[in-house]
Amino acid sequence: MNTADLIWLNGEFVAWEDAKVHVLTHALHYGTGVFEGIRAYETERGTGIFRNQDHLDRLEASSKLYYMDLPYTKEQIREAMHELIVRNGFKSCYIRPLVWRGYGPMGLNPLDNPVEAMVAVWEWAPYLGEEGKRDGVRARVSSYRRISSDSLIPHSKASGQYLNSVLAKIESIKAGYQEAILLDDKGNVCEGSGENLFVVKEGVIYTPPQTAGILDGINRKSCMQIARDLGYELIERDLARAELALADEVFMTGTAAELTPLREVDDHPIGTGEPGPITRQIQELFDDALHGRAPQYAEWLDVVPVPSRT
Repeated sequence: MNTADLIWLNGEFVAWEDAKVHVLTHALHYGTGVFEGIRAYETERGTGIFRNQDHLDRLEASSKLYYMDLPYTKEQIREAMHELIVRNGFKSCYIRPLVWRGYGPMGLNPLDNPVEAMVAVWEWAPYLGEEGKRDGVRARVSSYRRISSDSLIPHSKASGQYLNSVLAKIESIKAGYQEAILLDDKGNVCEGSGENLFVVKEGVIYTPPQTAGILDGINRKSCMQIARDLGYELIERDLARAELALADEVFMTGTAAELTPLREVDDHPIGTGEPGPITRQIQELFDDALHGRAPQYAEWLDVVPVPSRT
């Protein structure tokens, strides 16, 4: 992980090594935080943050679902992102805003604890590697089920909930795979440890619905629009586990992973065992959108203004 010089913490720019919280911070003990993963890319127009407003809207929604008011406006956080990227000298980077319950009364009632916020940026390669994006990765269906709305809030990108993904990821890595696939509480396909899933069968694209306990991914919505713009039929419906092995193509989307194909699930090759043509077509146009090479999706990029030197 390539660190940066500065982090934005509760309204101030502080040195990376000085961005600290109290050891009795509520979120450290009970997971009471929400966050976003966002990427900025170097483009011909400058550094472009991909779908930044959508991410900020989701951060606010996640906070609301856990009874936290954002301590700064979305515009203030956006401006902090812009300045942080410029002051750290990045052309492209990963962006992590986090909102959490800070130091205050201990116990399970967090309502009297202050709500704090930070934004960090760093240079981060694709989550599953450039090789994974090119050749596809091997995945296994995890023994851990995805959290359901009966117990937590899948729609919220909440810190504590990611213990679910951590367990699934560790299990898959220790078993020799690169990624995990979680089923929902009914046994239907849900998502990866940090990605949404798409299945291609006979030219039609399928993806689990929000009722399957997925996080409503922003890259998911982007690839859904791209697929439909390319003329493909895309259907949101429940998917049985066996449909993964019997698919012609399977791919995953997420901010960290971007668009990564799956070449194998549970030791079953997917299709030919190589990324398929529909996956490749969507991946290419999605990559163009991320890097500002697709004019039809130009509004998805929040271009970071370069300050005047006069």
